[in-house]
Amino acid sequence: MTTSHPASLDLPGKVALLTGASMFTLRPEPSIGLGELRMSDGPTGVRGMTFTGGRTVALFPNATLLASSWNTGSAYEVGRMLAEEAAAQGVHVVLGPTINLHRSPLGGRLFEAYSEDPLLSGVLAAAYVRGLQDHGVGACLKHLVANESETARHTVDSVVDEATLREVYLLPFEIAVADADVWSIMAAYNRVNGVPATEQHHVINEIVKGEWGYRGLIVSDWWATTSAAPAANGGLDLVMPGPAGPWGRHLVDAVEAGEVDEAVIDDHVRRLLLLAERVGALGERPGESPGEQPGKSPGESPAPDSPVRRAQLTRLAAEGMTVLKNEHATLPLARGATVALIGRHAVDTIDMGGGSAQVNPPYQVSVAEGLTALLGDAVTVVDGVEVRDRPVPAAPGFAVHPVTGDPGVQVMVYAENGTLIDERHAVSGATMIGIDDDLPEPPHVVRLRARLPEGGRVRVGGIGVGSWQVRAGDHVERFELALSSGDVGEAVLRPPGATTLAEVAPGDVVEAEVLPTSTGPRGKRGLYGLAAHPAPDDVETVTARAVSAARAADVAVVVVGLTEEQETESVDKTTLRLPGAQDDLVTAVAAAARRTVVVVNAATPILMPWLDQVDAVLWAGLPGQEGGHAVAAALLGDIEPAGRLVTTFPAADGAVPAWSVTPVEGRLGYTEGAFVGYRGHEAGRAPEPAFWFGHGLGYTTWAYSDAELLDEQGRHVAVTVTNTGGRTGREVVQAYFRPDDPRQPVRLIGWRAATVPSGQSARVEVSADPRVWRRWDDERGTWESLPARGRILLARGLGDIRATLELTGH
Repeated sequence: MTTSHPASLDLPGKVALLTGASMFTLRPEPSIGLGELRMSDGPTGVRGMTFTGGRTVALFPNATLLASSWNTGSAYEVGRMLAEEAAAQGVHVVLGPTINLHRSPLGGRLFEAYSEDPLLSGVLAAAYVRGLQDHGVGACLKHLVANESETARHTVDSVVDEATLREVYLLPFEIAVADADVWSIMAAYNRVNGVPATEQHHVINEIVKGEWGYRGLIVSDWWATTSAAPAANGGLDLVMPGPAGPWGRHLVDAVEAGEVDEAVIDDHVRRLLLLAERVGALGERPGESPGEQPGKSPGESPAPDSPVRRAQLTRLAAEGMTVLKNEHATLPLARGATVALIGRHAVDTIDMGGGSAQVNPPYQVSVAEGLTALLGDAVTVVDGVEVRDRPVPAAPGFAVHPVTGDPGVQVMVYAENGTLIDERHAVSGATMIGIDDDLPEPPHVVRLRARLPEGGRVRVGGIGVGSWQVRAGDHVERFELALSSGDVGEAVLRPPGATTLAEVAPGDVVEAEVLPTSTGPRGKRGLYGLAAHPAPDDVETVTARAVSAARAADVAVVVVGLTEEQETESVDKTTLRLPGAQDDLVTAVAAAARRTVVVVNAATPILMPWLDQVDAVLWAGLPGQEGGHAVAAALLGDIEPAGRLVTTFPAADGAVPAWSVTPVEGRLGYTEGAFVGYRGHEAGRAPEPAFWFGHGLGYTTWAYSDAELLDEQGRHVAVTVTNTGGRTGREVVQAYFRPDDPRQPVRLIGWRAATVPSGQSARVEVSADPRVWRRWDDERGTWESLPARGRILLARGLGDIRATLELTGH
């Protein structure tokens, strides 16, 4: 059997292969040797084929943190590790990487994507893809294209001129296709210039499959496809999920009516079979997984909590962390110092964003656990102010199953006649109804129960769409929870919740009962959880404790950040300010402490009104399951936090080239054109940022000398870097081109890293990527070379240019 001939199947048989069999699987077809092909969400871990619960898997650092190392070797390593995790679960395709750009810092899903720069994003994505596919597991680039915000994501029309589309937003996809031959690409929810992404003849057929010669599969985002003939003719190959969908009989009818040529269907099937062949699902023997296919094994996967995996994840996270400020050599911390560790994020560190990137890790290490493990009694831990507005499911350490005593919540699902149709144990405190399960009858009542071993004053409630009754001790509360938007994905990704205050005795069982409400044409589906947490202290009490601890210590470390309320699929931010009273807490601590270090536990830019009052700032991203160990290693210098920013940090809300993510009359105009991110700041289209793209201090200092052009066109440059500090460090030499033509923005053209011992030098050569030396000519409808007239900038970020080389174009 080869992938080039689907002719042995009749038309209905071929069309049947082009819609998924379930949420994350594709249909087998034994007559042609096609086995079941399995997909999994995967930007920060291979979750498996369920949305909640499921197998315990490794939780990786988020994409912006990994990207901040500017290291293709690390990106490849992550791909290889994910291939190991996928093979262990029999997963053929990992749905990642996300390579949309950081157009506006308000984007809720930026934590999944690498950068605001298309070259950096594309090169890192290509390395990640090779790491997966070299080991037999397919990658899936997402989301094609102009999918840079979540507001009205199912209906928004992204309006982008052709030059910007090609030069900026398609470039990461082009690089990953050309350099890594990625096996699949996901079409987005949004429209592009009036046409749904799943029907984009121009983008998919003319550019991706035509100009780029792409051989792989184009799959829809989940439930994104709304048409039969337009989507099939527009280049979409596969509709997900299944088994229902807009194709099936409708697509067969469209072919028979002459609206779709059967040759189009054959092409879709060939691409599907090519993917199946590549991942080992074509001609596979019963019971085989991708890792068992000849020549496909990535090797045995270490357990998610094994020493080797823990060491890998700690190193990858710490190396991407970025030192934004470091006065008085406050960092790294001295091991003999006493430390007041302060903040809600210190004790409840956020290690992953919300939505489809979430996984079920074996544990998540807090900064308090990590730093105490290294410094012991020298650390005093003080909880911080409240950082969330929305209820979250009961933490496994606070709530236990009322019968077994295991961490988590008991869930019972009843039919309308009162019959128990399902019972499950939700370790995370929440469960998905109507998504991962196959219930024999529609759910009528869901009951969630947990015992609270410690008791006390608690906030208890429910999460999910429906009519609720919550009972805690003698307290009973009833409330209705409904969707706040027209996005039915809200019920799954960001369901509403409510809580009430109650006093419970140690060992009391709390119970929440809900009558689920239909959330759209797919019925009663969504995430349902029991909320149960200790009631927080007031801000004044928390701040007083923090100030007292700070005065008594040699250094105060305040951990601040965002949560999955801000950094999540399905919703965008409205401000870059930290939630709650975190800014006030930092200010109060800085006024009392001898030295103050702020650790930012967030994947994307925040505002820092206290920046001038603190001594050091470490940006830590969303660091994965080993987050606390990685932050501790970075703070103490056991691993140099040698990251460089992949997103410009603005000085104020709105002080960026592209700010709004809210459509006007359904349209979101990319009016900044190619001047997005640092490009617009450098051109004066936005104010000076707080921290430039590429900024990062590390733990040593550097001198640049003897910069030179190695050719007249500026395609190759060299510079000597000397480590003038007291310890070995890693330097990232960044090369930018600033054209003389003011209509063209400055752009990153290449970079090269060097690790150099103290007092020594290295000659670093940087080669420019040829794909950034061109512009799209709208009038001629073709690429033309960008004139080599302007300046090459060699920099430690655009705020620290160390050498300028003139290009005359001769």
